[in-house]
Amino acid sequence: MEKTEFEQMRDKALEQLMKGQSLTSKDGVFAPLLQPFLASALESEMNTHLSDQERESGNKRNGKGSKRLKTMSGKITLTTPEDRKATFSPQIVKKHETVLAENLAPQIIGLYSKGMSFQDISDHIQQMYDVEISVCVR
Repeated sequence: MEKTEFEQMRDKALEQLMKGQSLTSKDGVFAPLLQPFLASALESEMNTHLSDQERESGNKRNGKGSKRLKTMSGKITLTTPEDRKATFSPQIVKKHETVLAENLAPQIIGLYSKGMSFQDISDHIQQMYDVEISVCVR
C-alpha cells in the first residue's frame, strides 16, 4: 500500500525531529511549503486590497512582478501581484524586502502544518509581529 503525500511528509518530519534536525532548513520537510503559502497569502492580500470601492475608482489587477527572497530554506522566487494604480502594499512580504525574517518563515510553516486556518495564522502573526496580513481566500 502506497503512502499518501501527507503520510510521507509526516514520516519525514518525525524522522527529522528525532534526529534534532530543523524542519524549516533547506532540506527540512516544510521548506517546500513556504513559497506556495507566501504566494497564496500575497494573492489574498491583493483580493482584499481590491475592494469594491477600489475597483469603482478604476483600480484593478495589472499583472505580476517577480522577486527573489532569501529565507532559512534558501532563495525562493515569488510572483507578486500588482495593481494598476500601484497602491497595493503587501504586508507579509513588503515591497523591497529581500530577506524573510528568520523567525517568521518557521512560524508560518509550523502553524500551517498544525492545521491552522489562514485566518488563524493571520491573527497569530498580527499578535506576534504587529503585521496585519489578509488571508481571505476566494
